[in-house]
Amino acid sequence: MTRLPTERGYRGRFAPSPTGPLHFGSLVAALGSYLDARSHEGEWLLRMEDVDTPRVMAGAADAILRALEAYGFEWDGEVMYQSRRGEAYQAALERLQAQGLVYACRCSRKQLAETAKRGIDGLVYSGACRDRPPFSEPAALRLIAPARRIAFNDAWQGRVACNLQAESGDFVLKRADGVYAYQLAVVVDDAEQAITDIVRGADLLTSTPRQIALQEYLGLSTPRYLHLPVVLDAAGDKLSKQTLAAPIDARRPLPALLAALGFLGIGEVRPVGNLDEFWAQARELWPGAGLPLRGRRPFHQTALEIA
Repeated sequence: MTRLPTERGYRGRFAPSPTGPLHFGSLVAALGSYLDARSHEGEWLLRMEDVDTPRVMAGAADAILRALEAYGFEWDGEVMYQSRRGEAYQAALERLQAQGLVYACRCSRKQLAETAKRGIDGLVYSGACRDRPPFSEPAALRLIAPARRIAFNDAWQGRVACNLQAESGDFVLKRADGVYAYQLAVVVDDAEQAITDIVRGADLLTSTPRQIALQEYLGLSTPRYLHLPVVLDAAGDKLSKQTLAAPIDARRPLPALLAALGFLGIGEVRPVGNLDEFWAQARELWPGAGLPLRGRRPFHQTALEIA
């Protein structure tokens, strides 16, 4: 459901990937971002992160919108679709290329596995193609990551920092098949939508230093960040479509909403009889600017400093 725009300065967003229906982990992220926006009397925008078109499930975007409406979420303005924004991503890529920050890479996954060390979020690319001449055939395009610590203050996790070159390496901006990478698309879109505050799951905490580096290279503002605890399944893995997480039931929103509010651990959750009562309670419990640093979870990536 679309709301009329507000004049307030806070602009948040929820950006699901339409590779399947919303699950409980997605609901927790949506709830946290929505409550933080409304507690600041701000706007809450929606974006479909469908840039990786081969992974998009037919009908998933519409199903996500219907589920959000059934759960009582109201968003501001029109929904943005990444699949329609290729020109904006290409323009940003060309700006980075003009600065000499991008190079072509033809290393295979096998080569990466044989030469790369493990970093904060997968393998760290060694930079083997950085000084090679351009390729005539299709190749991935990588950004030269800064060789310094990038730090930021997270409203939930605290002070976070990592040496991007050492612990993440040069990362892909555009794949060899022509698909723009998430890291580039999300930075360009957050700037286009004038997002001031990003509330999302802590599984994306390790992506944030890369996005801050891109923001700095492109001369864009850096939003404030809040990374929520991640919902895990019985095996200790992040609840996701890849782990076959069950979709939320649009016919019975209250049980899932109450469970999501309880998962966030921001106060004692009371039983309610309808959606209006739920949202009144949720807004009452969300501490807004006084959000305590709760729910910190250890990360196996030792180089990501969380203080």
